[in-house]
Order: sequence, then structure tokens, then C-alpha cells
Amino acid sequence: MKYFKYLVLGTLFGIILTKSEVISWFRIQEMFRFQAFHMYGVIGSAIVVGMISIQLIKRNRLKSISGEEIKLADKKFNHGIWIGGFIFGLGWAITGACPGPLFAQLGSGVGAAAVMILAALAGTWTYSALREKLPY
Repeated sequence: MKYFKYLVLGTLFGIILTKSEVISWFRIQEMFRFQAFHMYGVIGSAIVVGMISIQLIKRNRLKSISGEEIKLADKKFNHGIWIGGFIFGLGWAITGACPGPLFAQLGSGVGAAAVMILAALAGTWTYSALREKLPY
């Protein structure tokens, strides 16, 4: 029962993703073909909200729900970032889905999302198996 709130929040998030059409294969293809601004607007808005939120967290030394100070460590750039981003974007363009809304797609009746979920899990497992051997 203690995880019920996460089920409710996840369900609401899935409804928002569905209603805003960000899980639509057609919207994603429009984005990659530079035919519509919709997805760029959603992603750009998320980036702006994230930047403001991070600055508020850092400047006000906000604490988590459990009372611990939230610490955001600086990240060092390495070539694995752009290589991983390229692979991620390629998969996103081919499948029409990024990992975030896969479950919302499955819940809205897109059966192919089950295959993409399995592929995402396989990719995650592969990364964990090869992580120590990858360039930093």
C-alpha cells in the first residue's frame, strides 16, 4: 500500500503523456523530419523547467522529502555521452519511442511497445555488462 502513491502518479503521468501526444509515433516522426514544432516545444519547455528547478535547488539548498540535502554533482564530459546520445536518438527515430513513454504506449494499446520494452531492457543489460570496458 505504501507504493500506491507511485502508481497514481505514474498513471497521471501516463495520461498527461498520452493527452499531450508526446507518445504518438506520428508526432515523433514529425519532429525528426522537421515538419512540426510540437515536440520541440514540449522538450524545450522541459529543459527550461529543469534548468530553473536545478538553479532553485542549488541556490536554496533544498531538501528531499526525507529531509536530506539535495546535492547535484557536476558531471565531466566524455565521448561516451555523445556516442550514447547518438545511439539513443537512432533508436528513438527508428522505433518512434524513447524509454519514458513506452509503458504509456503499451497502456494505450500500442502492442509493439512490448517489443520495444524488451529491447530497452536488453540494451540496459548490455550496457551494464559492458560498462567497465566502454571508453570514458
